[in-house]
Amino acid sequence: MGSASDRLSPMKPESATYRLLVGNRTSLRNIAFLSRFLALLITLVLIYSILFGYFMRLEGQDADFITGLYWTLVTMSTLGYGDFTLSSTGGMVFSIIVLLTGTTFMLALFPFLFIQFFYTPWLEAQQATRSPRRAPPSMRGHIVLTHDSEVSLALIEKLERYRYPYVLLAPTAEQTLHLRDRGLNAIFGEADNPETYRNIAVDKAAMVVATGKDEVNANIAFTVREFMPEGPLAATANFDESVDLLEMAGCSHVIQLGELMGQALARRTLAGDAMAHIIGRFDQLLIAEATPHNTPLVGKTIQESRLREMISVSVVGLWDRGKFQQPLPDTVITPGSVLVLAGGKEHLHAYNELFCIYNTNSSPVVIIGGGRVGRATAKALNKRGIESRIIERDPSRIRNQETYVAGNAANLDVLTAAGIKNAPTVIITSHDDDTNIYLTIYCRRLRPDIQIISRAILDRNVSTLHRAGADIVMSYATMGANILFNILKKNDNVLLAEGMDFFRLKIPAALAGKTLAEVDLRQKTGCTVIAVIVNGQSRITPNPHDPLPATGELILAGNEIAEKRFLREYGT
Repeated sequence: MGSASDRLSPMKPESATYRLLVGNRTSLRNIAFLSRFLALLITLVLIYSILFGYFMRLEGQDADFITGLYWTLVTMSTLGYGDFTLSSTGGMVFSIIVLLTGTTFMLALFPFLFIQFFYTPWLEAQQATRSPRRAPPSMRGHIVLTHDSEVSLALIEKLERYRYPYVLLAPTAEQTLHLRDRGLNAIFGEADNPETYRNIAVDKAAMVVATGKDEVNANIAFTVREFMPEGPLAATANFDESVDLLEMAGCSHVIQLGELMGQALARRTLAGDAMAHIIGRFDQLLIAEATPHNTPLVGKTIQESRLREMISVSVVGLWDRGKFQQPLPDTVITPGSVLVLAGGKEHLHAYNELFCIYNTNSSPVVIIGGGRVGRATAKALNKRGIESRIIERDPSRIRNQETYVAGNAANLDVLTAAGIKNAPTVIITSHDDDTNIYLTIYCRRLRPDIQIISRAILDRNVSTLHRAGADIVMSYATMGANILFNILKKNDNVLLAEGMDFFRLKIPAALAGKTLAEVDLRQKTGCTVIAVIVNGQSRITPNPHDPLPATGELILAGNEIAEKRFLREYGT
């Protein structure tokens, strides 16, 4: 894998600028037109210089060609020094013609044509030479991003954090320079041009990510597969019908962010049951999310909950007001918390048996917005047996009169008709952050006690939505970046949260024969041991009082810092 220091160097300066300036038909036509104009202007100057001498002799004055050239240029440029003048009627008429010609040609046409046909193309050629078209020969193991979408930019932040090299394509020289000025590894190339992928050595790339329109992504997939027959090629899809077509085009992973966002929003609602809902797996290990609202877990610390001791379920993460945190033994479970649990099938079943009687609010959840995300949210809630009402102001999006309420969510009558007064949760799914902030403030004022879950398009608006009153905010860009990053790290089956990862390490010699309770890894490193693998067999949520074997592997949950602490402490 290439290093993050593999920066894309600009192309050669002056010679490259000259080649670009005269190397295409448009530039040659521009130069030819400008040359003809200059030839006409020079011809007029010469004719006027000769005629000036003629009129001077008619008036009995002496003037050579140089004097005529001087007078012509001074008159055409409107400087008018007055040291040489023509006083006859014919001479004055000639002077007026020279002056008008100069005003038209030298003061109006020449500057315009020079800028239009020479200066602007020259600037564009310079921009193009400063915009790299090729990746460095040493670059390999890089990630190719075809569009500078919000998802791509969020993914770049993670790639830079973990020191993965990448290339971001830009369709114009101007956009390339703009992106590079922002510190991004942008390269000038059209996403549907085979030459682009040859120039960036896509055959040596670790992954290609296409985040454009569905039709554009299909074209990109076909083009990339000419050079990279195998390997991860991930694309986003807006429509269900596009999934099969994108896979046929060559995509190894097709991500419907709208569908996944709807599922994520639905999982975090406090309505319905308090059961654990599976979001993925890591080998035999299942990952689930659960809302402990109205259960005996609220108000207890992770240690006091005794989930690990009673039913062998590990709390490996915790969402609180939209922020993910590593749970420590003294972390308190609040009414708005969402627990991320890890365990085997039988362990999560035991959890559900214990908490299935809680959170039985039967009032419908209010969903604001009937677009792709809103419909996906309602669908996910329906699978959990939770009723919902969708508020949508566009009549063409209303699918079912019984579950939809037509109108503007900023209207109190519309919200009342949807059941805002008794709803346990309102989920705001608009594609506009300004609208989401406005509706969050409005709903919080109407119902101070209601759970508000909102979608955010831009990461910068997440904190604003929290301040507006949202309990949980899901960032479209961050979620997409996390999914793509997990594909890169081959965690295909688990959509991990921001700040949490699973990693497998050999059991360090310093831990052999010791118990987990004795070493207290969670307190010391921030890592949680969720499985021990011995001879290919996984012991999920092992007994903390059993000694660890000398040989085998640990599956741990934690963030990057926790992993580094573990390695620093035990040197495995």
